[in-house]
Amino acid sequence: MIQSMTGFGKGVSTTPSLKISVEIKSLNSKQLDISTRTPGIFREADLQLRQTIGDALHRGKVDVLVLVEDVTGSSPVSINIEVVRAYKQQIMAMASDLDIAWPSDWYATLLRMPDAIKQQVSAPDEEQINALMQAAATAIEAMVDFRTREGARLETFFTEKLNAISALLAEVEPFETERVTRIRERLEDNLSRLEGVDYDRGRLEQELIFYIEKLDVTEEKTRLRSHLAYFAETLALTSPGQGKKLGFIAQEMGREINTLGSKSNNADMQRIVVRMKDELEQIKEQVLNVL
Repeated sequence: MIQSMTGFGKGVSTTPSLKISVEIKSLNSKQLDISTRTPGIFREADLQLRQTIGDALHRGKVDVLVLVEDVTGSSPVSINIEVVRAYKQQIMAMASDLDIAWPSDWYATLLRMPDAIKQQVSAPDEEQINALMQAAATAIEAMVDFRTREGARLETFFTEKLNAISALLAEVEPFETERVTRIRERLEDNLSRLEGVDYDRGRLEQELIFYIEKLDVTEEKTRLRSHLAYFAETLALTSPGQGKKLGFIAQEMGREINTLGSKSNNADMQRIVVRMKDELEQIKEQVLNVL
């Protein structure tokens, strides 16, 4: 079954001193692109976290947010008063030199300045690292479950579109037979209007056969049916990671539909081809979301 690249997962784990939350969001991307926001205490575990997530999710633009809450009641952060004092003195001096007003909210202004907040960072112990990875594993599991549900929805969508294209392809056949008859009648009618011109009927038949063969779409219809079947077979595969293959098959379907349109030489057939292209474009848009 296919999976979507779009998804969200969250996992929470605790130690006697910390509550650790890991949130993972992903969107479609041509390759794996992981971006992490990890508190300083877990900087050393960032590479391991990326590796674990990458091995599980394979592809997509993945954003990872790690939140750490101290459950002991002691604060791991403090205000850097000396730095804040220096900022305030410089702002007051600037206001005086430029003849501008002081900030209306000193707290908001000063606490946003770089290094105004000191964070007490210590290396995590093994229990905390294990808790982080457990939270990540739970988030990954939730993400895969989300992707699988979205994949089922996409599979239903693709099946509907494949059936629609197949039905439109069947509508082409009556017009195809009628088209050949009309081409022959039009050419013979035009020749009959040429007075005093003699022509070889046998040679005319040969040229008609050659011309009609050039407009024959039997091969295009056969290949398009084959591509439709191959797309459906790929959807049914149990292993994920079929998005790129489905994209290639959709491209091949587009080639056959375009050739069908260029050979149609019939307004009714061309309208059907336009509808087929519309269905295919919807497939192509959604294939971009498939893992």
